[in-house]
Amino acid sequence: VQLQASGGGLVQAGGSLRLSCAASGRTFSSYVMAWFRQAPGKEREFVASIRWGDNSPWYSNSMKGRVTISRDNTKSTIYLYMNSLKPEDTAIYYCAGRLGDVVDGSRVPFEDWGQGTLVTVSS
Repeated sequence: VQLQASGGGLVQAGGSLRLSCAASGRTFSSYVMAWFRQAPGKEREFVASIRWGDNSPWYSNSMKGRVTISRDNTKSTIYLYMNSLKPEDTAIYYCAGRLGDVVDGSRVPFEDWGQGTLVTVSS
């Protein structure tokens, strides 16, 4: 499975942004996709995941309420809507995928990774 992330850019604090991740190649009925991010000098952290079977979302506590993950079933594409962005949200955002049907994507490893898209939030 190939994952292609897009949608990053420069946004002012308080603004919003939508990231996209398109999956191509082999697809599966039981698949989970997620967003992670890695800020400069920090470890990669989980942001949100979505289960393909029923589009059940799961969010990290740190970003819950400010992000929404969704999926366009017809395009095998997931989205991450982010609002009320803060400078500390500046990071490279990666999409990832794995086989299975877990809801909580924060507790499992992911096998498929996209190339990342940079989000910069200015103060």
